[in-house]
Amino acid sequence: MTTASQESFLRAFHAEHPAVTADAFGRARTADGRSSYEILCDQVAGSRRVLDLGCGDGLLLELLARTEGRRLAGVDLSPEAVALARHRPGLGGATLLAGRAQDLPFADDSFDACVSHMALMLMGDIEQVITQVVRVLAPGSTLACVIGGGAVGGEAYDLFLGLLRSVVKNAPTAQRVPALGDRRTRSREGLDGLLGPVGFTPVTWETVAFDLSGPAEQVWDAMSGIYDVGPLDPHTVASLREAFFAQVEELATPDGLVPCGVKFHVATARLR
Repeated sequence: MTTASQESFLRAFHAEHPAVTADAFGRARTADGRSSYEILCDQVAGSRRVLDLGCGDGLLLELLARTEGRRLAGVDLSPEAVALARHRPGLGGATLLAGRAQDLPFADDSFDACVSHMALMLMGDIEQVITQVVRVLAPGSTLACVIGGGAVGGEAYDLFLGLLRSVVKNAPTAQRVPALGDRRTRSREGLDGLLGPVGFTPVTWETVAFDLSGPAEQVWDAMSGIYDVGPLDPHTVASLREAFFAQVEELATPDGLVPCGVKFHVATARLR
């Protein structure tokens, strides 16, 4: 699958669902009450010039803007997502651009931190992306990413993914998501292999569990926003929803809440 084909799918998907990642995972919290977006903010707490790579609808940038005096920029493949970001409070002074991470429109040494929430893992031509990131970062800068880590076993997301795998296996090719990104970005070893040769320190890697529990309808809304559901025809999605609701009842607590846990990896490295 070529990078052009991957990006064509992503553009089309996010044209219809420009805020899908924030909608799905924005309310997920760790045991200490932090979101994955807030954890990324913590990784670059001392940085004044921050680039959000794959900024989506700007949720992470809005949180970063709470620190006064920051110069913020965001780039995303989706013009529709960037349009939403421009309407977020606090981002009036941010530079928000629709574009490709493989060709960043910034001068050398423009930033002292780069953050990326569930986006680096989707990018093709990853060596070129890393080359661009190194170019726009000043020496000593931080790169911090959140990367998908899958489901917490025995809960609603785990159930949903099992049902989805069966559906996708039987779906026609036209209703399957193309392979996205580069698998090396999804592991510590892979990232070290990409980042080490261009001057980054070894990656600090932490796997964190997040709680997305709630009423069954709310959990379904979050889970069904993932890429693999997008190409499926409405009848198939309706059948998947019916199967999910039929089985998820067994997981519900007496007060009607469905336990739903997801895992994210937080990867951080510093440019020497």
